[in-house]
Amino acid sequence: MDKTRYSRQMLFGPIQESGQHQLSSSSALVVGAGALGTVISNQLVRAGIGKIRLIDRDYVELSNLQRQMMFDEEDVEQAMPKAVAAKNKLEKINSQVEIEAIVGNVTAENIHEFIKDMTVVLDGTDNFSTRFLLNDACFKQQIPFSYGGVVSSRGMTAFFVPGKTPCLRCVTHEGAGGGQTCDTVGVISPAVDMVASLQVTETLKWLTLNEPSLRNTLKTIDIWHNRHYDMKLLTPDADCATCQKNEFPALQKNAEDEETVLCGRDTVQIHSKPALDLEQWEGQLANIADVKRTPFLLKATFEEGIHFVMFKDGRVLVQGTEDRVQARTWYDRYIGS
Repeated sequence: MDKTRYSRQMLFGPIQESGQHQLSSSSALVVGAGALGTVISNQLVRAGIGKIRLIDRDYVELSNLQRQMMFDEEDVEQAMPKAVAAKNKLEKINSQVEIEAIVGNVTAENIHEFIKDMTVVLDGTDNFSTRFLLNDACFKQQIPFSYGGVVSSRGMTAFFVPGKTPCLRCVTHEGAGGGQTCDTVGVISPAVDMVASLQVTETLKWLTLNEPSLRNTLKTIDIWHNRHYDMKLLTPDADCATCQKNEFPALQKNAEDEETVLCGRDTVQIHSKPALDLEQWEGQLANIADVKRTPFLLKATFEEGIHFVMFKDGRVLVQGTEDRVQARTWYDRYIGS
């Protein structure tokens, strides 16, 4: 451990050298490398956590740069997968941290492999279906879960500890959200930074054995309208299917998971194939579409104004609709079953 690098952090009383050693021996799974995920992973790497596993299914677009701090225009031009672009930046910040980047989708089938050997899981996602999946997997595997969400100038965050606090499902039931997303009502960058910083702060408390200092609330903030509210995490919901009944509903496989509407993106993700040979598909689509292949993905634009973004892991983003049936029709027409 490089004491010079972390000298100011070790001068902080609650951490000191012993806490720094705890950080260096810890590992974190960060799901999502967008707005929240880039701030989270940046802070964890600078703090000296031992290993970060970073997962994201998307690539960098121009509209991301306003709030997704680790990306730049070159990443946009190269259509870099967010996880890879983040890894490239993070390794330049701290070469002592082991960083694993995974370009892919988190599902009920693979989540247990992703959280294996992780000390803590941090939420950098933009949808509640994935959050409930992380929540259920963490409580099944007894791993703390740092939840965060941001839209507009508002944010929510909590640090859930299996066996010690209620879980996300106790305090935010599925379907209870208002349906607003960053792509429909916007978002300002400072709100992202604040929520991500709160997530990391609670994580650092836990990892450095400062459990008595944990906030133990679901915190809600609106930094534009100067509002904040803390709801104590007290008694779990007696009927909670996750932390009380151990049913873990989000971990049940669902055939509809093949098709996912990316809310506000005018995009449907279809994941029907286990893998795609991008070089092969470049040749196959070249006569009927404008294609561009990078080492990580293939973009194809058809005359009808349809756009496909194809990934090696078998995922295809059908851009131009949020209608599952229409997206599947286009997919079957050009890619087949």
